[in-house]
Amino acid sequence: MKKAYLILQNGAVYEGTAFGADGTSIGELVFTTAMTGCAESLSDPSYYGQIVIYTFPQLCNYGIAEADMESPRVHVRGVVVREYCQTPSNFRSEEAVDDFLKRHNIIGIAGVDTRELTQLIRDGGVMNAVITTGAPDYPLEKIKAYRVIESVENTSTKSPLVLLPDGAQIHSVALIDYGAKKSIAASLTKRGCKVTVYPYNATAGQILSGGHDGIMLANGPGDPQDNAACIKEIQKLFGKLPMFGICLGHQLMALAAGAYTEKLKFGHRGANQPVKDLKTSRVHITSQNHGYAVNIPSLAAAGGVLRCLNVNDGTCEGVDYPDYNAFSLQFHPEAHGGPLDKEHAFDLFTDIMEGKEHVQG
Repeated sequence: MKKAYLILQNGAVYEGTAFGADGTSIGELVFTTAMTGCAESLSDPSYYGQIVIYTFPQLCNYGIAEADMESPRVHVRGVVVREYCQTPSNFRSEEAVDDFLKRHNIIGIAGVDTRELTQLIRDGGVMNAVITTGAPDYPLEKIKAYRVIESVENTSTKSPLVLLPDGAQIHSVALIDYGAKKSIAASLTKRGCKVTVYPYNATAGQILSGGHDGIMLANGPGDPQDNAACIKEIQKLFGKLPMFGICLGHQLMALAAGAYTEKLKFGHRGANQPVKDLKTSRVHITSQNHGYAVNIPSLAAAGGVLRCLNVNDGTCEGVDYPDYNAFSLQFHPEAHGGPLDKEHAFDLFTDIMEGKEHVQG
């Protein structure tokens, strides 16, 4: 079988077996602890610019089903696994992951010690890397210099798109697409919402002229502080309509309110992150994919009230903004894949749009 190499920015080289496409790809090396959700994670725009290590020993033994895709294309720059399954067994399977990655021109490497790599990132933090099916001589200077840029621009829709509800229309929601997973819009349409998906650079005027009942700030990739123009438009939207932010949308809402964000050492990626709701004292298991977090001490001056905490590391997972009738969550309540412990956040959003609830903080 053909060899592949994983070259880290610290100079370490891991030799393994190539699968997927041939070639060379550079990215930010991160890991996910999810046991399922292969198609969902590969097509999640939040992974734009990143090489993903799957900590579960065997990748995609149930195959790929097109219906599970969270966007039309694959956004990861490369895949690192201990083992991948060549003969998936599942009645929904349409394609093996090797063929799927070949079709999307994504490089994979198997047969490396993913446990060692994960421990390396947990100890030293996220780093850049290259996967190549050529010679392992990629310049370390170029690896170190790599940065994920223009991520929102490259994952957002280019023009507005209207999605109709499954039944009778109850609400109209403006969803600002910073790299949205399709399941977020689907979670709204099944609750009777007509969803108008706007590109990341839509103006506040465009959105407010649409006659909507609420605004959803979607997930997306990259450093939230790279999106200054988006943040200014969110500032103009505050208090005009109920607002709900998820993942990058949560971070952008905090920045628009005057809080700060910071890069995490190795981020939260997986379907098993425990989050405590400080209002109810309940702990929920959540699906997450992010490398940045809202700085908790900066929330008070921004009018934000901390609502949810990550049980593992104490980072911010949710904020209420009572003055703006807005709230946000760092994790993914739509959870594809993952547990649906917090799916009721979409019900809260519809209740707020109906006037049944108001964000209290």
